[in-house]
Amino acid sequence: MSTAKKVLTIVVRVVLWIIILLAALFAFTTLATRNNESVANIAGYTPMTVLTDSMSPTFNSGDLIFIKRTDPATLQVGDIVTFHTIIENEYALNTHRIREIQTNDVGFRTYHTQGDNVSVEDPRTIADGDIVGKYVGRLPYVGHVMKFLSSSVGFLIVIVLPLLVFFIFQVYNLVMVSIKLKKAAAAEAAIEAAEAAAATDENALAAEAARKEAEAALEEARRIKAEAEAALAQAKAAAGGNAQSAQETAKAAENDDKPEA
Repeated sequence: MSTAKKVLTIVVRVVLWIIILLAALFAFTTLATRNNESVANIAGYTPMTVLTDSMSPTFNSGDLIFIKRTDPATLQVGDIVTFHTIIENEYALNTHRIREIQTNDVGFRTYHTQGDNVSVEDPRTIADGDIVGKYVGRLPYVGHVMKFLSSSVGFLIVIVLPLLVFFIFQVYNLVMVSIKLKKAAAAEAAIEAAEAAAATDENALAAEAARKEAEAALEEARRIKAEAEAALAQAKAAAGGNAQSAQETAKAAENDDKPEA
């Protein structure tokens, strides 16, 4: 794999993880505050998008803040808390600073809250049961992203289209891998066929060499046979000549023994 392709793959994966995290964060921030009675959290933390500048400069509209579930008994004046309230006759979650804590004779506590960028206290006092959690941190401007994602256009551009591109990219990679596997299989088959052909050629060469050796041995046997037959013929001829000579010698001896007339 080339360096450019490796870099592209890494970039695509990083972008994908960013998209997945944004989508998960968007889904959680959207669903976390949907219930009027309880607020969802992950390990005690809830991300929320700031909609106004009532707490500026501590955090501003468009920031993403994090709220941690806290025992109300540990809260003090000056802490920033998120709480259930009613704004303009509608349920809402608000995040303001505690300006005063009052405790009655039976230990019941009420809290007076006010925004840092607001000149008057909130009109409604809150109790322990209204408090969702304590403000612990923020991500500047990330709330703008969440707000943009809440629109159909933003969700399409930031989530749907990148995921579609990634899906197409993965399909392309899958097709390319499949093609490479087929090529590798074809190459392996060709190598096996070549090895089989080479083995067949070697067998044929060995058979041809054995045939030639057999022919040479047969020819040698024929030569030896011919030489043996020739030697036998010579022996027979020699034996015949010796017999005739013996006969002639015997006749001569007989003639010598006869008396002269």
